[in-house]
Amino acid sequence: MARLSVNLNKVALLRNSRRTGVPDVLHFATLVHSAGAHGVTVHPRPDERHIRRSDVPALSEVMRPWRPSFEFNIEGFPDPAFLDLVAAVKPEQCTLVPDDPNVFTSEEGWKLDDAQRAVVLPALERLKSLGTRVILFVDPDPAAADRVADIGADGIEIYTGSYAAAFKQGAHQALLAQCAQTAERAKARGLVVNAGHDLNLENIPLLVGAIPHLAEASIGHELTADALLMGFEKAVAAYKTALAGVP
Repeated sequence: MARLSVNLNKVALLRNSRRTGVPDVLHFATLVHSAGAHGVTVHPRPDERHIRRSDVPALSEVMRPWRPSFEFNIEGFPDPAFLDLVAAVKPEQCTLVPDDPNVFTSEEGWKLDDAQRAVVLPALERLKSLGTRVILFVDPDPAAADRVADIGADGIEIYTGSYAAAFKQGAHQALLAQCAQTAERAKARGLVVNAGHDLNLENIPLLVGAIPHLAEASIGHELTADALLMGFEKAVAAYKTALAGVP
């Protein structure tokens, strides 16, 4: 059964539209836990447009009684400020993304050319010294899994945004196959296989069917949108059920 890590970025984005502190990101972390999810994901960006740096240690403290079985996953580009933040809370998992600071959202995986390897390798060494599982965000490309394994990371998160977009058009078979092939190559290389971006209750079933060894999906935007209709805890429960492959 794939684990559900709920991304709280969009809850923080709503909070940041006012100065009242509502909705309270820490309270939503407790809702994620009580609804049966397996962890929380945050992606603190340099401009703090959603999750703020101050949210990270506060969330770590709220989650402390439930960790490590309830995992904290922190995503971001491995610049010194990000690595210092991660080192301060020692999350169970850190997912590195190759985002430029001004990027709208994460839509491209690591290519791990020489320039990117020069960024990732020192970060990987530092994060592993913390006891943190290190995941690299990659495109649905089997060769990407080989490159991740070759540098010694623990796993991959397959970018599923292109699959989700194709799913809406009813033309998803090729991209679904690419995701499955990437996952299979990663499994063969001993890597953890995660997935994320634009996953929802409609496109998840085919993905978990194609990747039976999927370890985790990090889901925020679509889950938050569904929560506006069904309530937050019910939405978390529904996504957990979908990732379990329950019809």
